[in-house]
Amino acid sequence: MGPLRRTDYMNIMVMKIHDVEQFVNRLTEMFSKDPGILKYDIARIVPLQRTFTFQSADEFESRAKEIILGWLEKLAGKSFHIRMHRRGFKGKIHAQDEESVLGGLLLDALKEAGTPGSISFKDPDAIIDIETVSNRAGISIWMREDLERYAFLHLD
Repeated sequence: MGPLRRTDYMNIMVMKIHDVEQFVNRLTEMFSKDPGILKYDIARIVPLQRTFTFQSADEFESRAKEIILGWLEKLAGKSFHIRMHRRGFKGKIHAQDEESVLGGLLLDALKEAGTPGSISFKDPDAIIDIETVSNRAGISIWMREDLERYAFLHLD
């Protein structure tokens, strides 16, 4: 499905994929044939739609803001939340703080656009997932329909 490599973090691997939709469809097919893979072999898979590198907490936040503001149309009038899983930059980037800052930024931008949204952790219309491994980050937006279709996305 793509080149897979180890990271400096125990049990964390990364894979480069070229087409997220094709990848998640192949995984869905594979897991429907052998559901035990998710139970015993793989704990979590999160395909990332946008990736970037960063050298500081400020650069991380700036790049993440740029990406999520590009999703304003998708989030217009919708409920959402941001979930971040950080590996690396300990003491420099705080996942809960970033979730709050970026969520507030989106709420403000949606309100300013005349399409207010809301934060919801129970059955949101969308989840924005942010993953970091050392100085690399990836971000995806998953709408409710995606989460229903791709049951292996465990983003909480």
